[in-house]
Amino acid sequence: MSLSVSIKKNFGSFQLDVSFESEGVVLGFLGASGCGKSMTLRCIAGIEKPDEGRIVLNGRVLFDSKAHINLRPQERKIGYLFQNYGLFPNMTLEQNIRCGLCREKDKGKREQMLREIIERMVLTGLEGHRPSQLSGGQQQRTALARILVNQPEILLLDEPFSALDAYLKMQLETEMKEILHEFGRDVILVSHSRDEIYRLCGDVAIMDHGRLLGKGDVRKMFADPGSRQGAVLTGCKNIESAVKTGEFEVFVPHWGMHFTTCEPVKDHLCAIGIREHDFNPDVSVNRSAIRLVDETEDPFEWIEKFRYEGGDADGEPVWWRLAKDARPQEFPRELGVDPKNIMLLYQ
Repeated sequence: MSLSVSIKKNFGSFQLDVSFESEGVVLGFLGASGCGKSMTLRCIAGIEKPDEGRIVLNGRVLFDSKAHINLRPQERKIGYLFQNYGLFPNMTLEQNIRCGLCREKDKGKREQMLREIIERMVLTGLEGHRPSQLSGGQQQRTALARILVNQPEILLLDEPFSALDAYLKMQLETEMKEILHEFGRDVILVSHSRDEIYRLCGDVAIMDHGRLLGKGDVRKMFADPGSRQGAVLTGCKNIESAVKTGEFEVFVPHWGMHFTTCEPVKDHLCAIGIREHDFNPDVSVNRSAIRLVDETEDPFEWIEKFRYEGGDADGEPVWWRLAKDARPQEFPRELGVDPKNIMLLYQ
């Protein structure tokens, strides 16, 4: 199973220019609102027409501007789960799912497929309920059932948890993970939540202002996002401008700090990032005197904010996050950072 996308579309004040390939994985699109994530899905699904480019799914050309190919959405064999699920409010659960069986001509097979998907999605007994009578999780499973019963070649999930509270979201994430595993084909999940992407996806594509900044294995991309925006989107709080001062050394002016790195530093370095959990009083490398300026207590962690002694007195403080049982009785006078935890950022 494979998807190849290379498209451009001009929206006047916004330019979409996206190229990527995916094969048999759950690919997450991570980016801020308005960066082009959902628009990319709409182009793949055939709801929007790109100005130029090509979209190929499992060897079938869905769109090719040069060859004048643009299959209709219903011809693309794509399952699209909208943010609000798109259920028909005046129809029952069973009637909503039947909409996905409109192409099957054999009545007996239609009924069998309907019963199988209702049982598979744990919706038995709710067939006569309308969407307003269903919980958020039941609505989501109904929408997925309507999509899956049509046997799509790819699933496009557009912010599937955005309208849910935190507790229900975690429950549905677990259910969604099982469903995606059973589906076993290409999936693209759009989200602005790094946690959703990290837990549900094998690969991640980081998107900003209509373009992909990077794409790869989700854990590797979180460990080394490669760009300022990528570091921001993956949750890094400590990002500062930096300059190369050696093959394995950088200088951060605002912190007044030289750091030794694990990876060779390229000439076009623009910043570094250090995640909140990566400071350590027992590490002797990249170590300097610090002073505490603020602290915040979370339910299970402390956030300690400090400044380097040689840095700007009015600059943004550095965040150090640690578990409550790991918080020292006395705040350390110095902190170090392992070179492998210095993220080098280039755009």
